[in-house]
Amino acid sequence: MTPPLTCQRHHFSLPDDFHYLNCAYMGPLPKVAERAGIEGLRAKRFPQAIAPEDFFRPADQLRERFARLIGAPEPNRIATVPSVSYAVSTIARNTETGPGRNVVIVHEQFPGNVYPWRRLVDEKGGELRVVGPAGDGVRGEGWTERILDRIDGATVAVAMGTVHWTDGTRFDLAAVRERTSEVGAAMILDGTQTVGAAALDVRALAPDALIVAAYKWLLGPYSLSLAWFGDRYLDGVPLEETWIGRRDSENFAGLVDYVDEYQPGALRFDVGQRSNFALIPALSASLDLVLEWRPERVADYCRALMAGAFPRLREMGLRVESDRWRSPHLFGLGLPDGVDAERLKVSLARHRVGVSFRGSSVRVSPYAYNTGRDVEALVAAFAEVLA
Repeated sequence: MTPPLTCQRHHFSLPDDFHYLNCAYMGPLPKVAERAGIEGLRAKRFPQAIAPEDFFRPADQLRERFARLIGAPEPNRIATVPSVSYAVSTIARNTETGPGRNVVIVHEQFPGNVYPWRRLVDEKGGELRVVGPAGDGVRGEGWTERILDRIDGATVAVAMGTVHWTDGTRFDLAAVRERTSEVGAAMILDGTQTVGAAALDVRALAPDALIVAAYKWLLGPYSLSLAWFGDRYLDGVPLEETWIGRRDSENFAGLVDYVDEYQPGALRFDVGQRSNFALIPALSASLDLVLEWRPERVADYCRALMAGAFPRLREMGLRVESDRWRSPHLFGLGLPDGVDAERLKVSLARHRVGVSFRGSSVRVSPYAYNTGRDVEALVAAFAEVLA
């Protein structure tokens, strides 16, 4: 059996006196990724040393790493894009809708997976169905059933996060995939707040697209994301008509011999100037670490790290989601009525604790670099205000 993951803080440059429980905001760049990015920047000191294959090979290696992480057998189904909204806009462009049809999304999901769908129904017609929780203080239990109830024969797409980005509320993704398959609707997942910190296998789940921003749980740089495409969208029209997305673009001398045929798979969806000589090596270096640690081990580490804290936090009156519907690496702490959020922020700052305030929750997101000291500082900051 694989041994449990131990603390990996030595791979990061986090301050010793700061308790960073905020990976859902932005993952810290590992030391090895920082070195790889700097080396990539330095390569442009002498551009003649950058060969044509350097425009292709590093991106292909990045696809291979990400494919292994999500269980994808074909790396060429993965596109390098700048953001989730870029990939969702590409998908929305290739989704047919109209009067009498509908797109289902989740209440307060991240806007990058909302605005493209709003534009689609505004321009083409149809209904945008926004599905929220029951509203009785319970979020996870029953939310999936409400989503399933809103999917019908007129649904063209269901676009949602793998978990809710504000508080880590989990959904029954397998049930949603089964329902979308029944009615012939697409399932588009924003996996930004899951992939890298918890296991997700596209072969088992079989969504029509999975998009992940790299700067959170993949521990990568900003402005780089990865998008896996299923059969439904693989032959779609890209947002950009790039030269590098065309067949035989590796032949620089022949670029004036224009061709309409794209590179195979999802490479047509790559952003222009995708061969970023600093960002791609940095993300590849981070993915090597994530692959070594394995997301399921990261999840187990976070689960064990926080296990003793939840009963104490509940005793203070904080609302904590049940284990079944709470992500181990990302969760919201609901404040009791009447608590002064500004006073709590001051207490957290005094105890040198980094978290996020999202909606009505304090969002806490530990990772494999956190220790019990970080958890104790979090509990102490809350106790100062609530005890």
